[in-house]
Amino acid sequence: MAAVLLAAAVTTTACGSTDDSAGAGGSGRTTATLASLDPQPIAEHPASTLPVTVRSFDGVDVTITDTSRIVAADRYGTLTETVYALGLGDRLVGRDTAAKFPAVESVPNVTPSGASLSAEAVLALHPTVILTDTSIGPRSVQDQFRAAGIPVVYFDPTRTLAGVPTQIRAVADALGLPEQGRALSDRTATQIAAARAMAPTDGTPPKIAFLYMRGPAITMMAGPGSGADSLIEALGGVDAGTAAGLTEQFTPITSEALIAAAPDVFLMMTNGLESIGGLDGLAKIPGIAQTPAGKNRRVVDMADGALLSFGPRSGDVLGALATALYGPPPQ
Repeated sequence: MAAVLLAAAVTTTACGSTDDSAGAGGSGRTTATLASLDPQPIAEHPASTLPVTVRSFDGVDVTITDTSRIVAADRYGTLTETVYALGLGDRLVGRDTAAKFPAVESVPNVTPSGASLSAEAVLALHPTVILTDTSIGPRSVQDQFRAAGIPVVYFDPTRTLAGVPTQIRAVADALGLPEQGRALSDRTATQIAAARAMAPTDGTPPKIAFLYMRGPAITMMAGPGSGADSLIEALGGVDAGTAAGLTEQFTPITSEALIAAAPDVFLMMTNGLESIGGLDGLAKIPGIAQTPAGKNRRVVDMADGALLSFGPRSGDVLGALATALYGPPPQ
C-alpha cells in the first residue's frame, strides 16, 4: 500500500507534456512540467523556536534570534525554495534570481546579475537573518553583512539529490524549525525515492547531455559535479559529459566534445532552448547534428527555475523528467 501511495504522490504532482517524443530513444522535444511551480509548504506559518545557534558551513557558530525578515540567496534558488516550503514564505524579504516560482515573484531580487549580491539591496531590506552559500558572492559583501551585525548562515554549495534532505534540515535548524525540517526532509526523500523507481532497470541506459545555453554566446555542456549529473544518474541515464572525459562542472561546447559525448538525449532549461531558437536553433550549433540526439532532435526541457533547484520540489522535478523521458508510468 505504501508503494502505491508514493507512486500516486509523484504522478499527481508531476507530468510530462509531450510534443512528438517516443521515450528516451525516440525523437522530438518533450517539455517536462510540474502540476504546480510553487513548493507545497509543510506547515502554515509555523512558530520558530528561538534563539538557536548553528554551525555555519564556513565553520562559524551563528546565533539567530529573529526570523521575521529572511533573505535567502544562492545561485540555484534552493534556499528560497526551502524557506517557502517550511512555511515561512511570508517572512521572505529577499531572494535570488534563480528563485522563479510564482509565489515569490513579488519578493525583491538581491542578485540582479545572477551570481553577485547587491549589498545596498540587501541592507535596505533590514534582514534579521541571511541564508546563503559560496555559489554567489563576493565574499567581501557577505562579510559586510556580518560586520553590520546581521546573522549570516552559510550552507553547503554542493547540489546533489542525495544532499537534498540534509540541506533541508540544516535550513530548518537555522530558522528554529527542527520538527518541520524533519517532516519536509522525510517527505522529500520519499518523493525522490518514488521518482527514482520510475526509471527502467533493463536495457541500455540512455546517454544524456545537459546543455546550458543563453543565446549563441553562452553554450556549455555539463560535466562532473554540475548537479545535472546527479539528476541524470537518478533517471537511470549516463551523464554524457562526464563519460566523454569532461573534468569541469560546465565546459564551453565544441563540436569535438559533442561528437565524442554522443548523447542520445539533450537535457535543457526551457528558456535556454528558446534563447537559441528552439530545436531549429539547436541544430545549427556545430557538432549537434553529428550526435544521436541531434539526428533525432531529441530534447527534454524544463522550466529554468525548477530543473536545478535541488530543494523540496526535487521529487516532483525528477518524476516529471522521468515521465518526459520514458513516458507516463503504468497505472
